[in-house]
Amino acid sequence: MTAEGLDARLVRAGERYEQAVFGGDAKSLDEAERDLAALEADVALAQGRILHARFLDTRLEDPAELKLFERAAGLYRELGDARGEGESLFWVGTVHQVIRQNQAAADPAFARARELATEAGDELTLSYVLRHLCFGEQAAGRVEAARELLTESTRLRRKLSFTPGVAANLIGLAYLAAGDGDREAARELLDEAAGLAASSGADGVGRWIEAARDELGLA
Repeated sequence: MTAEGLDARLVRAGERYEQAVFGGDAKSLDEAERDLAALEADVALAQGRILHARFLDTRLEDPAELKLFERAAGLYRELGDARGEGESLFWVGTVHQVIRQNQAAADPAFARARELATEAGDELTLSYVLRHLCFGEQAAGRVEAARELLTESTRLRRKLSFTPGVAANLIGLAYLAAGDGDREAARELLDEAAGLAASSGADGVGRWIEAARDELGLA
């Protein structure tokens, strides 16, 4: 949702208030409440993402993060917004998986997010869900399933020209290749990732690539 879209919803809510009070059209209040519920959901989702970025920087959890994502998911569900609900549930799963290291709690959120993103045609969110499902499969020792999920996530990201996301995924594929003993494939994947990160200004991903080279002995 653009800033202009957010402002427009607030303006419409004010106009509908006036229609109800001065024009005697109380039915317009239902539309105003829907606009404001959608606005609240968008803001909760955005706030949760900011808190997650802070976690990645500090490694300290803010308990408000999960509550914000759950609030957003609930509001989007009430509004019948499958795309918004799917994205919010992805983040619910991410809090459980990444921050709390609880894959069992993350799995239902990821599964439902996958269904909703597919239903809504939201390929970007789907690429994130598949990436994180890969992590779960990898942790469980199901390497081929993990590779299939991450490969599909990467295909979607290439289709969407989400270059930093492709670079990030190639790091994961490099780790999987190295785990198979194919160091040359791992090196090639990291080289491609480095080129993509540099061309898209993804300096953070570039640092992940260098860390992967060091960890895999491919520096």
